[in-house]
Amino acid sequence: MSDVSHAHLSTDDPAAPDATGTAADGTPAPRRRRSVGRTIGAWVFGIVAGVTVLALIAAGILLYTVQRSFPQLEGTVELPGLGAEVSVMRDELGIPTIVADSSADLFYAQGYVHAQDRFWEMDFRRHVTAGRLSELFGESQLGTDRFLRTLGWHEIAAQEVEALDERERGYYEAYADGVNAYLADHSGSAASLEYAVLGLQNPGYEIERWTAVDSVAWLKAMAWDLRGNIEDETARALLAQTHTPEQIAELYPGYPYDTNPVIVPVITPPAGDAADTDADTASLRLDWKEVGSVIEAASALLGGVGEGVGSNSWVVSGALTESGLPLLSNDPHLGASMPSVWYQVGLRCRTVSEECPFDVAGFSFSGMPGVIIGHNATVAWGFTNLTTDVTDLYLEKVEGDSYWRDGELVPLDVRTETIEVAGGASEELVIRSTVHGPIVSGLTGDFTAIADDPYTGETDAVTAPSESGDVPATGEYAVSLQWTALQPGTTARALFALNTAASIEDFRAAASLFDVPAQNLVYADTAGNIGYQTPGRLPIRGAGDGSMPQPGWDSAYDWQGFIPFDELPMAFNPESGYIVTANNAIVDEDYEYFLTNDWDYGWRAARIVHLIERAAAGGKLTADDMSAIQADDEFWIGKRLAAAFADVEVEGEEARAGVALLEQWDAQSTADSAAAAYANVLWDELAQNLFSRREAPASLAGQGRLFLVVDRLLDDPASDWWGNDDVGVSGRDEMLVRSAEDAYKRLVKLQGDNPARWNWGSLHALTLTNGSFGESGIAPIEMLFNRGPFPVSGGASVVDATGWALGEDFSTSTVPSMRMTIDLSDLDASRWNHLTGASGHAFHPNYTDQFAAWQEKRQTPWAFTPDAVAAATTHTLTLTPAD
Repeated sequence: MSDVSHAHLSTDDPAAPDATGTAADGTPAPRRRRSVGRTIGAWVFGIVAGVTVLALIAAGILLYTVQRSFPQLEGTVELPGLGAEVSVMRDELGIPTIVADSSADLFYAQGYVHAQDRFWEMDFRRHVTAGRLSELFGESQLGTDRFLRTLGWHEIAAQEVEALDERERGYYEAYADGVNAYLADHSGSAASLEYAVLGLQNPGYEIERWTAVDSVAWLKAMAWDLRGNIEDETARALLAQTHTPEQIAELYPGYPYDTNPVIVPVITPPAGDAADTDADTASLRLDWKEVGSVIEAASALLGGVGEGVGSNSWVVSGALTESGLPLLSNDPHLGASMPSVWYQVGLRCRTVSEECPFDVAGFSFSGMPGVIIGHNATVAWGFTNLTTDVTDLYLEKVEGDSYWRDGELVPLDVRTETIEVAGGASEELVIRSTVHGPIVSGLTGDFTAIADDPYTGETDAVTAPSESGDVPATGEYAVSLQWTALQPGTTARALFALNTAASIEDFRAAASLFDVPAQNLVYADTAGNIGYQTPGRLPIRGAGDGSMPQPGWDSAYDWQGFIPFDELPMAFNPESGYIVTANNAIVDEDYEYFLTNDWDYGWRAARIVHLIERAAAGGKLTADDMSAIQADDEFWIGKRLAAAFADVEVEGEEARAGVALLEQWDAQSTADSAAAAYANVLWDELAQNLFSRREAPASLAGQGRLFLVVDRLLDDPASDWWGNDDVGVSGRDEMLVRSAEDAYKRLVKLQGDNPARWNWGSLHALTLTNGSFGESGIAPIEMLFNRGPFPVSGGASVVDATGWALGEDFSTSTVPSMRMTIDLSDLDASRWNHLTGASGHAFHPNYTDQFAAWQEKRQTPWAFTPDAVAAATTHTLTLTPAD
């Protein structure tokens, strides 16, 4: 890993004469007669020297500008509004542990520290969630703002803040006070280098005060990032215009319950008692149901791996660990970002009490009080995306300011908002909504295409209406979006309940509040218990299942409510001794409620289960075993293709050379592997030849889905998919050979004609890209903020889930955004790491100092107890009341 290099201030000979005839060491230089050429050369040299001086001055100004936003780490800062002294103790990675006497002071200080390290990130995010990017960057962001204003995240967040009780709202307000205390003394480039760059384009921009709504709105952005199957629903609707229902079913198969692991706990309340999420849940009886054998499933998968986008978490009970107490691991897979989406922090009340109940550490979001994922002194928890279907598209019939609903015209909800544009005229945006949600066609190409052509082609692009809901004869089609996050929720409350949970009952009570985004929650405690809970506001559907857009004019397709919390799957101390969640199916098809057709296909889950059981068979598990599982790079489809080519006659010299690499390959997509490079390129070429290089192309999104599709096609050589006139092949073996040849030629272009020099890491490189100026298109500015590219291992649908897109290049786009393993036998023996570093300030020592460990899949010690934190502390800042 390397940062942008510092320029050498001088590379000249120290005794070389300058333009005055004096050497740099002060001695007179001999006079020489100058030729015309030398005179011109001297003139050029003088200009260069002058430019160099200017460059040095500019470099000095830049250095000053960069460093003036670096946080104060030691000494004392007086701040208005604090109740008592607060200590901010940082370790060598810049990770703070904050110690305060009251909850208000604790979150005030967290807001101050977040702003010290990450305020530009916070400010940028709040402009995203409010649909106000055009205020920063001008009219180029209008399209994004129109869409986000239409969704109305900021307004919904305001309703959620209003619904908080006095204590919880006080936490958010205290956090905002801390942010604003920092901003009172830091503006422009003193807050972050990005403001100096922004001033070149938008010199009139002024930072606004932070509010509680700004914090809560970020939860909507995370919910959108983890929203579920809306892309699959859209893709199926567009495929319906050119493909038959049978073809769509082949491209979007159901979850492979017969091979990939699913364990479903079922909660049965005591007879005669209604379940109450606020009641003591210890009285609930857990009936266990195991769907298939996880051992047989893992074996059947040839050591299967998983989807590149999603998350992994698992928890192992003390029955399987060396210490006799649980281990919990988690690595959420999100888009690669600079800085990382996560911010590590410890939050400790000096005396834990009812008024100040926090003693917690883990991963936070800058802009949010509290800890999102982590542990307190008793309980640890982790998240993965539930992948349940919480978004539905509805096809509406609209006439003017009305739309059809059960045979009648009813008024649209219409509101107008003003989008301010830096350097340009403001824009009035008219937002229209139905009972289902905002109308989104006209804002994005895919949604608009569905509205333009819903009932043509091989298949209807919308679920057929019921007999009572025939298509209205008049009006224009539009597409609306119903999504659980577009209703006020309670996740803003859930975080504090998680942070202070002391038992499975507390954990479930917190989970009952965690409604959006829907997550798998895993649990462990120092008493030796492990558990799992499905939370979330999960819709109960009417006539349709949401896999295709539904007729909005027919109320039979409306959501009928939400699944009661106590009927959602949960687990507590399973006999297996472990719980694995990796976005795979959590229930079998006998579960009472429909959840989704679009689970992750279970490759990662199967591989993790296999590795846990293999490790347990060899002895008791340790944290090292958990970290080794997180680092696993086995590429299931590559292994499957290697086996398939064993039965295919490959004649071409180039294709044989490529396939030969697979014969001795260990199926690990490690950075230095030539075979991994070839296997991944072969997979990409095969997927394109099968699905996208056609007159009527199919989507390549979702590699885990295509693993299953191609796996089944390999066993069906007569399938029509093997024939493709556009690439000149007519059968399975011919398609495989053609793809092998294409892969070899492509790698020669990318990495040369010597296979020994091929490697997956540089092909699959990751560039750490700043989400704002790092994508400006102006190279010198991008160089200030971006780092890389760096070679990485892993891949899509691999446990080490460094995702990349089929049909494009192989560069890494999604990553394990952090990795952690929590040891419930000794919390100070826990370990953690995330993608970049604590600082959001370019050139700060903590800007990318965690990346090398991330790249090597190492984790660093996680100090938690007061003694361990004190031993790790390298800097202490004291915040004191100013009045």
